[in-house]
Formats: sequence, structure tokens, C-alpha cells
Amino acid sequence: MSHSKTKIWIHAVFSTKNRQPLIRKSVRDLLYQHIRQQIVDCGCFTDCINGVEDHVHILFLLNPQVAVSDVVKQIKGSSSHEINRLNLIPEKFAWQTGYGAFSVSESQVERVRQYIVNQQQHHQKMTFTEEYRRFMKQYGFLVDDEGEVGNRFNGFGRWERPGHETHGSNRGLVLTCRYHQPTV
Repeated sequence: MSHSKTKIWIHAVFSTKNRQPLIRKSVRDLLYQHIRQQIVDCGCFTDCINGVEDHVHILFLLNPQVAVSDVVKQIKGSSSHEINRLNLIPEKFAWQTGYGAFSVSESQVERVRQYIVNQQQHHQKMTFTEEYRRFMKQYGFLVDDEGEVGNRFNGFGRWERPGHETHGSNRGLVLTCRYHQPTV
């Protein structure tokens, strides 16, 4: 194949700091427009953005030259700066540390799109915490009753259980999955 071809759909989710209900209806359109522009500036394509007062969901195509973490860092940093610069809400706006980013197969794009578009209806039945726990379980993360992630990657090719972690600091929420040793 003479050219590289990629099509990597990402469903990103992140919340306001301490899950405060800061994303009021009066600022949503401007916030989503700003997020969309940041994604475009990263060379990615935005399919849809939606959320409720305390978190945002985004479905976008990832530019293969950019890391997911860089896209999310740009979105979160720039959007919080813009909301505060324009004094759109009386409180200081900030995003929670960390995020969730999940790959989406082409066959599931429409399903995820509808899930994002229908966030307001969805959250009449389920809290963000319940949604978070469901996502963690759906994507193979080990979650306890309090919603805490059960395993962490130690940086040396192994997943470790809590209480058996390697030395070093863990800042923010660490989202990890079970490690499956490939069979030969």
C-alpha cells in the first residue's frame, strides 16, 4: 500500500471540576463552538458535541499525526480560558483532571452519535456517576462500588492491583483496563 490510511473515531468525555453544574444552557452553544474550533485546529473532524451541566461528550475523527491526549488538553485548556476570559459565568470555570477517550468502530458511530445527541434525555434517567461506572465496565475497566478503577498500568508492561502499585506519584484520575497477555 503506497499511502497510509487511518480512520480512528474517538468518543471523549470529561467533566467540570468537582462535577459542578457550570455548563449552563446560556453558554453551551459558545462552548461547543469553541471546542469544535479547537478540534479543527488540531486537524481533526468533529462529528458531534453535547452534554449537560457537568460534563461534555465529543465524537471526533482523530488526526493520525496528533495524540488523543494533546487534542483533549487543547480543548480543555482553551475552552476554560475562553469561558473565564469572557466572564460567561459568575464562577471560575475549570475542567476536572483527566478524561475518558474510547475508540469507536465504524459500525457503532451512529449509535454513539445518537447517545451524544440525546444527552439531556439520557440524564433524566441516569447520573454522571452512574454513566461513568457503566462506561468503565463496558470498556473493560475494573470498577468497585464507589466507581474507583481497580487496576493501574505500572509502566513496565504489567497491570497491577491497588496496594501493589509502583513508586511515583499518580496525579488525577487514572483510567486503565485489564491487561491481556497475548497467547502464542
